[in-house]
Amino acid sequence: MKLVILDRDGVINFDSAQFIKSTAEWKPIPGSLEAIAKLNQAGYRVVVATNQSGIGRGLFDMDALNAIHGKMHRAAQAVGARIDAVFYCPHTADSGCDCRKPKPGMFERIARCYNVDLAGTPSVGDSLRDLQAAVAVGGKPLLVLTGKGEKTRDENNLPEGTLIFPDLAAAVDHLLAS
Repeated sequence: MKLVILDRDGVINFDSAQFIKSTAEWKPIPGSLEAIAKLNQAGYRVVVATNQSGIGRGLFDMDALNAIHGKMHRAAQAVGARIDAVFYCPHTADSGCDCRKPKPGMFERIARCYNVDLAGTPSVGDSLRDLQAAVAVGGKPLLVLTGKGEKTRDENNLPEGTLIFPDLAAAVDHLLAS
């Protein structure tokens, strides 16, 4: 099975320093949903892995998160795209959980649910923790410069082998050409 793991905020939709707390605040980055459709058409399963500490901080609740993801799924479907699953960590950074990226718990859960080894699996993110979680399970880290991506590129020592792209559409074009 071909699988791609995507971060949500800053990769699929515009990010916000104040968190995406409602459906009104969720806005897709131009070309991102069409890129997911291209992955689907090429036989890829597309899974989202997203830290959502706004829940743990009390900024929004599960109903709001489910509504946001419902909007994302409907927007994807409107352009012929399908997001197969959304995995999320609701915990704050100081909770010590294993599922919050950069820890690999969320990725390990994806591997168990899909009964796959994630070695070599492309994982697209805009932050260092996205890339680190991918590397922890042997995945292939891809950085996009949308969201926090430019800051991530400029301020961090990226994991070895990280590929850098202007946005999700460019990352997908590269994956499909390889």
